Amino acid sequence: MPWAVYLARCQDGSLYTGVTTDPQRRLAEHNAGRGAAYTRSRLPITLIYCEPVDDRSCALRREHAIRQLSRSEKERLAALYEVRRSNPA
Repeated sequence: MPWAVYLARCQDGSLYTGVTTDPQRRLAEHNAGRGAAYTRSRLPITLIYCEPVDDRSCALRREHAIRQLSRSEKERLAALYEVRRSNPA
């Protein structure tokens, strides 16, 4: 089963990092108020970054690494993701 690490922007501008096997389903859960407690009071959220990884262990390690980044580094990561999405190879 493929895993993914994602960054979401909350309505208040804060960033949330998580892992999932289905990013679109997880986004819908967050926006329905069934996601993490952090996002429930900051709806709606939008997906700004998603990185596929091999397994849950890799996903959790990458999530931790992303959480250690500064806000500006997270924004840069999201901007690179957006460029790749809009200009696929």
